[in-house]
Amino acid sequence: MELKGRVVQLLPMQTGTGKKGQWRKQEFILETPGQYPKKVCLSIWGDKIDQFGVAAGQVLTVAVDLESREYNGRWFTEARAWKVQKEGSSSGSNYEQPPVGDEPFHQSTSSDDLPF
Repeated sequence: MELKGRVVQLLPMQTGTGKKGQWRKQEFILETPGQYPKKVCLSIWGDKIDQFGVAAGQVLTVAVDLESREYNGRWFTEARAWKVQKEGSSSGSNYEQPPVGDEPFHQSTSSDDLPF
């Protein structure tokens, strides 16, 4: 699945120690364009944090894997970014809202035009 949008917030990096050693996780909020913009929290793990270099204001296309896990009878879902492509700078020159409606309907005054 791919999402495109602007990074509106970069959350604090989380670190810890697990079975496989040290881990790092960086979450960020991506806002999608459109008439009804959506905000999605995405995460980047490990060395990809430095590789992708995500910053607030960037316009990105992000390939995402969704995964849900059960813990103590509750389910938790994570959206992990595995590929990030930068679309433009923080100036927003490449971030355009799609058109809200279609062109207005023009009814013909001629009697020989069929509606189909």
